[in-house]
Amino acid sequence: MTDADVLLAGVAAAARPVGLADVPELMSRVDCKYLVTGTTMARLAGELGDRFSVLRIGGRRQFRYTSTYFDTPDLLTFRQHRQGRRRRFKLRTRTYLDGGGRWLELKLSGARGSTDKHRIPYDGVPAHILTQEARDFVHNTLVGELRLTPPAGLGPVLSTDYRRVTLIDRAGAARLTCDTGLLCHDGHRRVPARRDLVLLESKSADGRALVDRVLRGMGVRPVSVSKYCIGMAAMRELPGSNRWRPVVRRYLEPQGEISCLSQVA
Repeated sequence: MTDADVLLAGVAAAARPVGLADVPELMSRVDCKYLVTGTTMARLAGELGDRFSVLRIGGRRQFRYTSTYFDTPDLLTFRQHRQGRRRRFKLRTRTYLDGGGRWLELKLSGARGSTDKHRIPYDGVPAHILTQEARDFVHNTLVGELRLTPPAGLGPVLSTDYRRVTLIDRAGAARLTCDTGLLCHDGHRRVPARRDLVLLESKSADGRALVDRVLRGMGVRPVSVSKYCIGMAAMRELPGSNRWRPVVRRYLEPQGEISCLSQVA
């Protein structure tokens, strides 16, 4: 079995580095996601050759992230995502563990499958807390962008940890994030991802980036996957979560589920 994390480290080491200032921000974009084996990732890297650079910050090319997702007690945002609601959102804090600080991010579902991301700095605030400033930001953004009334009772329900390599298309405003080592946890249970798989996310203005064309040529098709939704589907018995079961069975390790309470005991 190929260890995808080790393979990605090799891909990153071989690519020409680029600094954060030269990475397109793409706050409004189309995301295409793919779940591939380490073997397929190695082939993709070969196909892309020197047309992609790798993000390097402070000497690092592979970075650790942790995200905490917020939802209502009845999981409104999960249900809206499951139902494919045209106007929906996702709220999280994202912490860049290797020196990038913490942000509060509000992702909005836009027209024609696009994603609009809004964020504010969140350094110095615990990742699982929503301050009054944060609530005002969520309120103003949802009302102004989607004409949605923010739901009451938003609180932390799931966290995800993973490692990421970011590849930058040198010919245009597009990038490819490559995630390995995913771990979903909620304070009671922990579910890791398989070590031989990479979750790719192609981010571009129109969803037709070079990497999307190359992957299609390799016979790789996009998958509907959300770290938040598959994590919730894996750890809770939730109505309507069957749409993510094929990805959960392929990507996550149910036999690796651990009760945090039993660990403490």
